Amino acid sequence: MNKPHSGYTSKKLKFTRNSWFLLIGVIFIASTLRSPLTSVGPLVSSIRDSLTISNVLAGFLTTIPLLAFALISPFAPKIARRFGMELTLFASLILLTAGILIRSLGTTPNLLIGTFLLGLAIAFGNVLLPSLIKLNFPLHMGLITGIYSVAMNLSAAIAVGVSAPLAHNTQFGWKGALGIWALLTFIALLVWLPQLKNKKSPGSLEVPLEKAKTPSLWRSPLAWNVTFFMGFQSLIFYTTSAWMPEVLKTQGISADSAGWMVSLLQFSQLPMTFIVPILASKVKDQRWIVAGVALLYLLGYGGIMTGTTALVPLWMILIGIAGGAAFGLSMMFFSLRTRTPHEAADLSGMAQSFGYSLAAIGPVLFGLLHDFTSGWTVPMLIIIIASLIVLLSGMKAGKNTFVTPE
Repeated sequence: MNKPHSGYTSKKLKFTRNSWFLLIGVIFIASTLRSPLTSVGPLVSSIRDSLTISNVLAGFLTTIPLLAFALISPFAPKIARRFGMELTLFASLILLTAGILIRSLGTTPNLLIGTFLLGLAIAFGNVLLPSLIKLNFPLHMGLITGIYSVAMNLSAAIAVGVSAPLAHNTQFGWKGALGIWALLTFIALLVWLPQLKNKKSPGSLEVPLEKAKTPSLWRSPLAWNVTFFMGFQSLIFYTTSAWMPEVLKTQGISADSAGWMVSLLQFSQLPMTFIVPILASKVKDQRWIVAGVALLYLLGYGGIMTGTTALVPLWMILIGIAGGAAFGLSMMFFSLRTRTPHEAADLSGMAQSFGYSLAAIGPVLFGLLHDFTSGWTVPMLIIIIASLIVLLSGMKAGKNTFVTPE
């Protein structure tokens, strides 16, 4: 039986100067993949009141990027093979900067258009960075993936924490608090610029095709369980990022404190996004990790539903640990449950495309249920149900088996 491997090795890192520049570039790109999204959550009420939009439309501010992820994910590798991965990522950073600036212009159409554009741009990074790591750091994939994940989640945590204070303490309000993240993407552009000189031939990015025909992953129950696990943990993350500040504010927590509580959640994810990919690669069965994830989700969100504000920091930490572990495990399932790089690429494309489509439902449905019920109890049940689906699908995905028969 093929033993899954994360790419981690105990050998001493021996990077060339170009490798270090590339790693720094990866870290900066990773830092732009969530901060433009998580910065919205603490500002939802300000945006809604300023533009007089409904909670449903406000929920779309998180859903639109997810739909963009689902739309572009299957095509990103093909575009990268056509133009080169380095150039494609550079162009995506330009598009991301433009999307952030358009979103912050202060009108509803610009808000929606800019959000869609930045979603398209982020999708390229989501899909291509793992492939770039595998291509350039084949002996250290687990370690570099951990660094990349930490950079992504650290910037997300900072963004959700500083958004409300920036909006309240600057003359630009919520528009400035959203637009400031264009500075980060512009810096990432400058850091990435040297990589255009090292452009690899498009052919080097080709995924080898297997000569023998293999069953379609869309008919594999295990592939669907991996997809559901990935999709519902994403639904939980993006719904929480979009609406948890609002939930906490109705429980008597100030806007600034609510933002920092969600930031605490984000920071709590960081150790697990680094540890779990390495840990999952070293054990044959990951179901015990899945059980722990589901338990912490249920404890954390159940605690929020009790309205006990004194324990909110504890609930945020529990949810953060669960979310970080779920994210790291979902990324590892792509390689752990497949036999070849070609299968792994197919499973990743299926899970990200369908999974993000599924995740896109969460923020809008959450806002819609709040509009209908004028409360948060029924919307919070959506996250509880999603946590149970994560448990059920994860217990199937965590078995030591493969998506296709031998």
